[in-house]
Amino acid sequence: MAVATPQKAVTVGSVTFDNNAPFVLIAGPCQIESREHALKIAAFLSETAKAAGVPFVFKASYDKANRTSLKGTRGVGIEAGLSILAEVRDRLGCPVLTDVHDIEQTRRAGEVVDILQIPAFLCRQTDLLLAAGETGKAVNIKKGQFLAPWDMQNVADKVASTGNDRVLLTDRGTSFGYGALITDFRGLPTMAETGYPVVFDATHSVQEPGGRGSSSGGKRVFAPALARAAVAVGCAAVFVEAHDDPDNAPSDGPNMLPLPWIAPLLSDLKALDAVAKGRTLTEAY
Repeated sequence: MAVATPQKAVTVGSVTFDNNAPFVLIAGPCQIESREHALKIAAFLSETAKAAGVPFVFKASYDKANRTSLKGTRGVGIEAGLSILAEVRDRLGCPVLTDVHDIEQTRRAGEVVDILQIPAFLCRQTDLLLAAGETGKAVNIKKGQFLAPWDMQNVADKVASTGNDRVLLTDRGTSFGYGALITDFRGLPTMAETGYPVVFDATHSVQEPGGRGSSSGGKRVFAPALARAAVAVGCAAVFVEAHDDPDNAPSDGPNMLPLPWIAPLLSDLKALDAVAKGRTLTEAY
């Protein structure tokens, strides 16, 4: 569905996010495990996206601060992580995205990466949002599992108040009882009414928070179906975490997609995206 409300386009390098334009793929492993692993996954995803004709942004986190328990592996840390992300961008020519968790991380990461991501649990932290906006970099804000989609207008306004309106808004599911998330696809066009590009996070939407006691569970088998539904509704980008061995990944393994799933998924999404953006909702219904 093309959105009738005036829309902002956010351009990052050669990639443009726009609710009325062909979708972008944001993908990568949950966390940076090593330089070699990040480069391997990034190269595969970049080549697969290029073959499909889909713009690509590489995503990986140097620190997974929001782990279920202290037992969780957090990543390689900010120094090594930013160096690896810079190498991925320089080698492959794709924009790179990573999470930030505090003001100092935001400033440091803003000197290196192309898109700063605000985790869902931190999406209302005003000082963090302002610091992200002040970097001038594009800011991807994940909607908290506890927020309604229309609440993201106030969240986006905090970043835009800095003079930086390069904002992306991501839906990653909404809390539904204990240990479960549900996706309300009405939220995508609702968030698009803000004018900002909307991203759908298919893999975190199938997460089961705390589902394994000391770590989160999930059912990756449902992620492609949710991604197809999101593109059929209409969005600027699809976010998926992908891994060469998700069952043995240090974080979010139950949600992440095996690499062989990516090419057929992109083929499906391209077809649905073309249909969805062929006319606005009001033109047909």
